[in-house]
Amino acid sequence: MLKTQLPYYPNVFAQYAMIAYVGALLIIPTINTSMIMSWYWWVFGIVSVFLFFHYSNQLTRDWSRMSPRLFEQRLFWMAFILRIIAVIILYNLFIWDHDSPFMFHAADSAGYHEVATDILAWYQTRGLDAWWQFAQNEQGVSDLGYPSWLFFQYIFTGGNVFIARVIKSILGAFTCVFVYRIAMRNFGESTGRMAGIFCMLMPNLIMYCGMHLKETEMIFVLMFFCERADLMLRQDKLVVMNLVATVILILLLFTFRTVLGAAALLALGVALMLTNERVSRIGKRWILTIIVVMIGMYFVGGRIAMEMEQYWEGREDNQRTRLEDRSKKGNVLARNASFIVFAPMIFTLPFPTMVETFNQETFRMLHGGVFVKNVMSGFTILAFFFLVFVSDSSPTGRWKIQFLKGEWREHLLIEVLLVAYLGILAMSAFAHAERFHLVAVPLELIFAAYSVSRLHRRYYWYATAWTALMFVAAIAWNVFKLRGRGLA
Repeated sequence: MLKTQLPYYPNVFAQYAMIAYVGALLIIPTINTSMIMSWYWWVFGIVSVFLFFHYSNQLTRDWSRMSPRLFEQRLFWMAFILRIIAVIILYNLFIWDHDSPFMFHAADSAGYHEVATDILAWYQTRGLDAWWQFAQNEQGVSDLGYPSWLFFQYIFTGGNVFIARVIKSILGAFTCVFVYRIAMRNFGESTGRMAGIFCMLMPNLIMYCGMHLKETEMIFVLMFFCERADLMLRQDKLVVMNLVATVILILLLFTFRTVLGAAALLALGVALMLTNERVSRIGKRWILTIIVVMIGMYFVGGRIAMEMEQYWEGREDNQRTRLEDRSKKGNVLARNASFIVFAPMIFTLPFPTMVETFNQETFRMLHGGVFVKNVMSGFTILAFFFLVFVSDSSPTGRWKIQFLKGEWREHLLIEVLLVAYLGILAMSAFAHAERFHLVAVPLELIFAAYSVSRLHRRYYWYATAWTALMFVAAIAWNVFKLRGRGLA
C-alpha cells in the first residue's frame, strides 16, 4: 500500500487553482464584451472558488488533530451552517429576480412541488390512500421518490418550501459525515478528513440545498448506501441491520433515478465477488451474495426492469435527440458531440458557463463550483492511476508501476459505483448536464482526497499542469458556446 505523504490539501494547489479561475474570468469577457456576465455571477463564482480552495487548505490543517468524534460534530455543523446560508441567499435571490421561491426557469423543481401539493390536497379527504393511488398511476419508478418525500414533509409543514430546504441542509450535512466515514475506512483517517472537508465546502453541493430539486436527497441516499454497504463488507460478522439498510437504500435509489439504483446494485455485486480477502472474508461474502441476488430477483423486476430495458435500447437515440435539440436552441456545434467525445472527459465534465448566454442563469450561478469540480477531477483521475498501476512508493516518492498490482481490490464498491454511473452517463442524453454529474461528485472527492494524500512533492507538477489545462478548457468551452451561437 502507498504510504500517506500529505495529511492536508497543499496551499500551492489552492493558489494555482484560484489564479487560474481569476485568469479565465478576466480573459473570457474579451471574447465578446457584449456577453459579459452580470456582476452578481462574478461574486457567486469568486466566493465559490475562494471558499473551496482557501478553506480546503486551512481546515485540513486546523482540524487534523481533533478526535474523530469532535471532527464529525464540527464537520456536520459547519456543513449545515454553510447550506443554511445558501438556502437563505438563494430563496431571496429567486424572489427578487422573478417573484417565486423556485429557481430560474423552474420546470422540474416547480413540477415536483405541484405534484406533492396535489397529493397533499387529496390526502386531506382520502388519507394515505391518496399517496398509494399516486404510486400506482405514476408511469416511472424513478419519478416516485422525490414527490413522495416532499408530500410526507408537507403533511407536517403545510407545503412550506423554505422548511423543505432547511431539511435538505440537514441531509447535505449528514452526507459530508458519510463521505468522511467511507473515505476513512478505505484510505485512512487523514484522507477521510480531507474528503469530508472537500464535500463540506463543495459549492454546488451547498447551493443545491437552496433549489427544489431531488439531487440533495438522492446524494444523501447514495452515500448512506455506500456507508452501510462498505461497513457491511468490512465487518468481521454479518450484521443483519446493515444488510437490511443496504437493501432498502438500493430500492430507494431506484425511486430517485433508475440507472443509479442499477449502478449501486452492480457495485455491490462486484464488491461481494471480487473484494480482497484482507478486507472481507470470502465465506461472509458468499452468504451476502446469495441473499442480495435473491432479494434483487424478487424486487428488481416488473416496472424497474422494463425502465432499464427501455433506457438501454433508447440510449443512442436519446443522446442524438438531445444534442439536436440543443443545437436548435442556439449552439449549432452541439450536434457534433457524441459518446466518443464525452467518454474521455466524463470525470471532468461539464465545463463552466462564464458568458451571458440566453436562459442559462443557473449555469452562470453554478459556474464557480463547476470550475472547482474540473480542477479536482484531475486528482480523481490520478487516484485510479494509483489504485490500478502503482504498487509501492519509496521514501523519495518514486512510483513502482505494475499493472493491476495496486490496492484496487480493496475499494471495489466505490470504484465500480463511480465508474458504472459515469459510464452510463457518458452514453446518455445528459453527458454534459451538471445536475446529473452532481450525484457522482462526493465519490469523486473521496478519490481526489486519496490522490492528494499520496502525491509526493516531486510530482506537484501534475497538479499545476492539470490546473493550467482546466484554465485553457474553461476559455475554450466559452468560445465554443459563443461560436455555436454565432457570437464569436
